Amino acid sequence: MKKIILLSILAISFGFTACEKNQSGTTTVNLRMTDAPGDFEAIILNIKEVEVKTSAGTALLDVKGGAFDILKFRNGRDTLIASENIATGTLKEVRLILEPTGNIVIINGVSYDLKTPSGQSSGVKIKVQEELVDGVAYTLLLDFDAAKSIVNTGNGKYILKPVIRAVPNAVSGAIAGTVTPLASAPLIYAINGVDTVGTIIDANGKFYFNGIAAGTYKIDFVTSTPYVSRSLNNITVTTGSVTNVGAVNLTN
Repeated sequence: MKKIILLSILAISFGFTACEKNQSGTTTVNLRMTDAPGDFEAIILNIKEVEVKTSAGTALLDVKGGAFDILKFRNGRDTLIASENIATGTLKEVRLILEPTGNIVIINGVSYDLKTPSGQSSGVKIKVQEELVDGVAYTLLLDFDAAKSIVNTGNGKYILKPVIRAVPNAVSGAIAGTVTPLASAPLIYAINGVDTVGTIIDANGKFYFNGIAAGTYKIDFVTSTPYVSRSLNNITVTTGSVTNVGAVNLTN
């Protein structure tokens, strides 16, 4: 608590604003890619952008790092492609849009351009059906099957027909509840060891901590007279779910 009190007012205000914003229905999605090995020396994918479709709308994600060799990320390794907050809803489709050049396969020391008939224009579409929970962060792992994705058409020409499996995994939980009366306007802290996250109530008295790591938390409600500050102990957060602590009354 001392660490939090010593933070500047500006920093605290920024943190609370961010928490309030995330209550409006957003989910953090981290898009990562891994590979099932194929008999190649390298497969360079040059991804331009990623489009994510949910029942709430469509979002374009900026790709991190540019072109990369997918064969470096196999046997349990993966690489982050994009990360962004998107509107919460049913995750339906991920579309990888490739650059028109820079997609290459290397075989026996020789580089061959990978032609991608639909990769640049309409994109490589990956169907998904996953309910995203508001405030719970997810990692969407794209499992690229190298052996099935590279097609030799003869005469030294290769086509990229990506075979990709999408595996969504929740990587955090959330805490929710309400506070009465509204006039108590408490500062609310979720504390796990030395880690502390702050938020405030909205116009209806609701509060929400999103992107919370699994574990056991103490929730402090700090207010001023004539209201009473309270604490909730041993609040358990589970990955992929929202822990609702119910209504907290800050009167005597």
